[in-house]
Amino acid sequence: MRRLYGALWLKRGIPLFFIAYNLSYLITVEHVKSLIDSKLNGSDFFLVDLVILPGNKIRVSIDGMNGFPIEACVSFSRAIEHNLDREVEDFELEVSSPGLTKPFKVKEQYLKNIGRNIKVKTLEKGNFAGELREANDDGILLVYSEKEKVEGQKKKVEVEKKIAFNYSDLKEVKLSIEF
Repeated sequence: MRRLYGALWLKRGIPLFFIAYNLSYLITVEHVKSLIDSKLNGSDFFLVDLVILPGNKIRVSIDGMNGFPIEACVSFSRAIEHNLDREVEDFELEVSSPGLTKPFKVKEQYLKNIGRNIKVKTLEKGNFAGELREANDDGILLVYSEKEKVEGQKKKVEVEKKIAFNYSDLKEVKLSIEF
């Protein structure tokens, strides 16, 4: 068993605190992702985000084309927890859906939300709001309306416009929640 030792030292060489890490068993993103992937296989669920924070706080965000019910959340949580050993490495586990107000992170979220209104922040073109009409491997198509002066009309008229974005041009995309 290999150990890595670390300490924060005071000026006179006296350790302020001392930490020992067991390098033979660290909870890694790759290990947790493999546990999730085996559970995802054959389902309509997809992994949105996986983060391991200091102190082994594991945060998993999963969604599905038809939502992510609480029963599935419990099932994924148990599948992960039962394959990690608390006796060797303590951890905190949180499994949830991404939430309505969180930005999109994976292509499947775009596919799931086709036909819904979204807010788009781009890196260079500014901000847009409209209906997500298409999503593919390269990017998305947004349809929005804008008032414009049309020849032969006295007042400005609502005109439907389409704009395509590559995923690399997007800074943030969220669902537009309207009541």
